[in-house]
Amino acid sequence: MLVLLRHGESTYIVEERFQGRADPPLSPTGRHQAALTGARLADPSAPPSLPIPVGPAVEIAHSPLERARATAAAVAEAIDERLDPVPPLRPEPDLTEISQGEWEGLTRAEVEARDLEVLLAWRRDATTAEAPGGERVVDAAVRARAGVERAIAHLRDATEPDPDALRRSLVEGYLGSGGPRPWSLLVAHDGILKLVLLALLDLPLDRFWSFPFALCGITVVELRAGRALLRAHNRVDHLAPVEIAAEARATGRPIAWDVAVVPDDRGGAL
Repeated sequence: MLVLLRHGESTYIVEERFQGRADPPLSPTGRHQAALTGARLADPSAPPSLPIPVGPAVEIAHSPLERARATAAAVAEAIDERLDPVPPLRPEPDLTEISQGEWEGLTRAEVEARDLEVLLAWRRDATTAEAPGGERVVDAAVRARAGVERAIAHLRDATEPDPDALRRSLVEGYLGSGGPRPWSLLVAHDGILKLVLLALLDLPLDRFWSFPFALCGITVVELRAGRALLRAHNRVDHLAPVEIAAEARATGRPIAWDVAVVPDDRGGAL
């Protein structure tokens, strides 16, 4: 089983800047998102439950970029407080985000002012256009597949063969649909995770825009008898404290007493 996780909010996202392979850090909100996600993954059976086995992951493979590395480290730290052993962290260069070339570091308004037609073409079909000096989606797809195949190989090395895989129901909720399913976590970026999921589901690249990845949203893909089953996508219920605190800041209304919040670096609540 593979769990796909996009990193938390970065400072570039706050500023509405294109990221690609630029390397901004997590924002205070992003650090809180990552901590909440780690606590959620350490206790997947808490309601509403996640289709992830209880117990540590085989590994946490992550993009080397700081926003993904810091998210992976926060998840590992949260797991360390609840489970033993702590899964090893493994930088995976092939999970680095798709390069946005000359757009990296520019705001959306700046990109629209200089390359609007290219931007619109990319948003219509990412396989036919890319940022000036950026990486083609078809090339990024090659390394995304290599990265996920490497993760699957590591998972397979740590997994006992399951001779009854096809005897178990493929439909969740039925008796016998579960079973021992070791898992690994991949922490990366929206663009590259789109390509990872397309590779796992054997879908064409022109479906690139079909699967958005929310910040610190949890996606679960079960691997059974050579088949990838999408068990969950973009689960973000664990981030409710961040959303409630953001609404409270925006409206000036007090936060409900039973919502757990922590201070951010600006002296406010998260």
